[in-house]
This record gives sequence, structure tokens and C-alpha cells, in this order.
Amino acid sequence: MAYATINPATGETLKKFDTATDQEIKDAVQRSAKEYSSWRNVPVAERAQLMHKMAELYRERQDELAAILTEEMGKPAAQAAGEVQIVAAIYDYYADNAEEFMKGRSLTPSTGGEARVVLDSTGVLLGIMPWNFPYYQVARFAAPNVMLGNTILLKHAGNVPQSALVQEELFHEAGFPEDVYINVFASSDQIAEIIIPDPAVQGVSLTGSERAGASVAATAGKNLKKVVLELGGSDPFIVLDDKNVERTVKQAVNGRMNNNGQACTNAKRFIVLEDAYETFVENFAEAVQGITPSDPTDEKTFLGPLSTVSARDEIMEQVQDAVDKGATVLAGGKKLDKPGAWMEATLLADVTPEMRAYAEEIFGPVAVVYKVKDVDEAIELANSSSFGLGGSVFGADEAEALEVAKRVDSGMVFVNEVTGTAPDLPFGGVKRSGVGRELGPFGIEEFANKKLLHTPKK
Repeated sequence: MAYATINPATGETLKKFDTATDQEIKDAVQRSAKEYSSWRNVPVAERAQLMHKMAELYRERQDELAAILTEEMGKPAAQAAGEVQIVAAIYDYYADNAEEFMKGRSLTPSTGGEARVVLDSTGVLLGIMPWNFPYYQVARFAAPNVMLGNTILLKHAGNVPQSALVQEELFHEAGFPEDVYINVFASSDQIAEIIIPDPAVQGVSLTGSERAGASVAATAGKNLKKVVLELGGSDPFIVLDDKNVERTVKQAVNGRMNNNGQACTNAKRFIVLEDAYETFVENFAEAVQGITPSDPTDEKTFLGPLSTVSARDEIMEQVQDAVDKGATVLAGGKKLDKPGAWMEATLLADVTPEMRAYAEEIFGPVAVVYKVKDVDEAIELANSSSFGLGGSVFGADEAEALEVAKRVDSGMVFVNEVTGTAPDLPFGGVKRSGVGRELGPFGIEEFANKKLLHTPKK
């Protein structure tokens, strides 16, 4: 597996990095295990001081860190700065709250005495992280687990090596012991054959594709290791009426096109009741046509290039398949004829089950809109997907929208706003979108030993 920075705006290869040798990987696991034996005993208050320093460093170095994201995966500059800000907030959140979370809860034993379940560390953890949010994905995993007392091996995506290295650098700069967090430029074979089977490694967190998740889960299961998986999404965006159409369309555009359309929680399927369909689609198509892909280093840019040319080409194949089978292109639909991974923001209608765009996740700036006759049909379509990560319901009657949201089979459903994130809100899905939760009080529990402490009846 190659590790290289290839600027998606130009197609230029800027830097290359060697994959680690097998011995380097084995050494990293041993170093992490050795560090765990001491890090687990560091007082939580001392860990919190270092974690707050991490947050401070992200804010101090925001411009530099954001520029790396833009260069490596094409994230528009303003959105890159936003990612750095949420990451700082996550590190602060766990620094502020981990000690309280770790106290667990008291029980009232039927046999008498006193009992309490506390959260304790478990050991070395492996994180396998994607390129689309190179800092945020790491923070969701690393912040709670480092605060818990675990140590981290982090294998990042091959196209964001500089993002990977700078995060290890920040841990060191903040004052954490050197081996609390170790970046490994590992291959898939090294993960499966060396890291996961090692007895010191207690769990694996992966954010990525279904295929990668299934492979890692199989290896982890064979070795009796816990997994947290955040996989794909095909989030429904249900529109109940057209009473607030301008606001709804603005949310639709942001929800679909943010991060160049490359987020698991992007709204992807726009399911509109027939009474609102014509008004919504007319306004949505106009808004999508008004998006101009631009230089991602410009603070005003909303849509930049895709992460790679191959990713762009895969999306174009999904769009062409739909068009060939009768779908209607309401906006965009073409790639840009210039170097780099560029394509137009696109809106498709008349998509049917035999088309790839119906069931597959489209990981780019392509929205698909559907007309349904009533709420029951909207829910049936929303829940027909094999994914269940996030979702949104929009309606003038908030109480009605909330009742519809309760019927959506997803890990997260937002009313009158697109799927979002915050340090204190749990993040995760159901069905083929994965298992486990990150962020909030639940995020620190996944790789914790929920230890029972019991004292007898006096």
C-alpha cells in the first residue's frame, strides 16, 4: 500500500512515504504495549491537562493544519478550518468529562452490599481511519481512549500521509509520552497478520467501506477482538411540505455537497411528498446548478475537487449507469475537462431499483430526488436501504416531523436540520452502516472494561 500526497486539484504527486517494514510494525506494537503499562496509571487529571494542550495546539496551528487537508484531499479551505475547530472541541470535551464518565454508576445488589460499575482501560487499540475527515475521525477514536488510559496505533488512509504524521507530532508536542499514540504506515496484510492477532491489541476501530469493515471484523472476530465500525451511509432527507422551501433547499445543498459530497452522513436520497415535490425540486435544481467547482484554497469556495481521479471516475460511472437506464439529469452530470479530480454538482431524478445509484452509496456531489405519495411511502423508501447511519426530516409541523423521524431506521435522525456532529452527541449507525458508537458519553465506553466493584453487606 502506497502512502502519497497527490494534490486532487492538480493531479500532482507532492510527497511519497514508505510503508513500514514488518519489523517496524512489530516494534510499534511492542512499544505501545510497554507504554500502556505505565500510561494506564497516570492520574486522569494529568491526562486531561495534556488533552487540553492538544486542543490548544489545534487552535494555534489551525491555518497550517487546514492547509494540509486542502492539499491532500481537496477539502475547501473554510470547511478545513471548521474540521480543525471541531477536533479541538472533541479533545476539550473528553478532557473535561472523562473522569466523570469513568466513575460509571452505582447499582443496588439484590444480595445486599454495595456495587459500582466503573470504566477501566483495556490496552493497545488499533484505529484504521479514512481520508475524508483526516483529523476528526482520529479525534473521535483517540480522545476518549487516550483519556481512558488506552494506547493507540493509528493506521491512516494512504492519500493523507501528512495529515497522519502531523497528528502524531501534535501528541508529542502536547507532552504525551512518545508511545501513547503511534502512527503506522501499515499495509492491509500487516494489519491482518501482525497487528490484530497480537495479544497486546485489545480492539480495532475502523471507519471506511463495507468491504474494509467486513474484512477487519472477520480478522478481529477470529482473534476475539472487539470492533467498532463506522461504514457507509445513504442518508434519507425527507421533505414533508414546501412551507419553508428556501430554508429546506439551503439545508439540502449543504447537507449533500459539504466536504465535496464525501461524507458518510451527507444527505444522499431526497424523498419528497408529492404535494411539495415540484416546488422543492425546482428550487433544488436551481441551487445545484449555481454551484461552481472552484479552487479549494480560496476561502469562498464551497465545492472543490474529489479526493482522487479514480474516486471521481467511479462516481461518473454511477451517474452514467443511471442515465443509460432512464434517469433524468436535472443539474450537472459531467466531469470537468482539466487536470485533477473535478466534476459538476449533480442532481438526478427518476432513479429506479435497477440502477446503481438506487442502492449504492454515491460518495461525491450527486443528489438523487424521489417523489412519494405520502409519509408511509416515504418511510418505506427511506428504510429500504441496507444502510442506516443518519437521516433528516423536514416539515413545518415539528411535532409531526419528529414522529416521522422516529420511524426512520438510522442511528441518528435530525429534525429540520441535516445530520450533524458535536462532541457530546453519540455518532454511529445500524444495519450495514456499522456497529458501536463514538462521541458523547457512549464513545468512551466501547473499548472500556466495564468493571464491577462489589463490597459485601455490612
